[in-house]
Amino acid sequence: MQSFDEMIQMVKRRSERKRVVVAAAADTHTLEAVFAAVRDGIVSPVLVGDKARIQEILAEMGVRVPDCDLYNEPEPEGAAARAVSLIREGKGDFLMKGRLETAQMLRPVVNRQTGIGTGRLMSHFTIFEAPHYHKLFLAVDGGMVTYPTMEQKRGILENTVEVLHRLGYENPKVGILTAVEKVNPKMPETVEADMLFQMYRRGEITGCTVAGPISLDIAMDAEAARIKGYDSPVAGDADVLVVPNIHVGNVLGKSVTVIARGKMAGFIVGAQVPIILTSRSSSAEEKYLSIVLSSAVAGA
Repeated sequence: MQSFDEMIQMVKRRSERKRVVVAAAADTHTLEAVFAAVRDGIVSPVLVGDKARIQEILAEMGVRVPDCDLYNEPEPEGAAARAVSLIREGKGDFLMKGRLETAQMLRPVVNRQTGIGTGRLMSHFTIFEAPHYHKLFLAVDGGMVTYPTMEQKRGILENTVEVLHRLGYENPKVGILTAVEKVNPKMPETVEADMLFQMYRRGEITGCTVAGPISLDIAMDAEAARIKGYDSPVAGDADVLVVPNIHVGNVLGKSVTVIARGKMAGFIVGAQVPIILTSRSSSAEEKYLSIVLSSAVAGA
């Protein structure tokens, strides 16, 4: 896909509304995003949190939800636990964090007895629209796995490719991002990137085309790849950048959104349903786009 507008139109064409369960929903930006998606026919909301405050915000917005879809849990921990239980009961298709800490949201998610984990690695699926790149692209993982091992990088890659297949991608192009494009034993990220590339060549990683180690300029700029003599279908046309650690992913993502004024959307993959964990400072637009993305993936 070349833009978020293309994704929005794709989701709007679907007849079925997905049910988003919002934990600690008494947050204006979150509810603005949710009801923008409601107006677009994308979701139906299930709201969990401080019921009185939620109703105040809804009244200010001039909207309402049926009382059966509004659950009173004033404390953040209780709201998160109730939201997760509603997912387990089949009353929602994906989960969204409202006004609470990420750790408070994830604690009931990963609970072995009552959570919605699958036993797989959970990673952050983050997709960007940048002003000067010709299509949407991903940088993973910039929000969940801090210092991934080589096996965890493989898990992040496979999580990401699986979601892209659900979105209609047949063979996404994946670059294992490093500072340089040559293997250097003194730079362990390049060694792990080459190991992942060799797994791909042996057929152990499938459903995508992989290149690595590969630098950012080569992955995103065909002219840079030509000048440096890097021959790969991924060069200049990457769909996915697998970053070395959370710091690189975080800085890269904020460079796109803060400096370049690009757009982003994301959710956690690896649980039973998508989980939207946008920052409390995220704009209503970013939260709306994350709802659109999660709706496109949920149940696919």
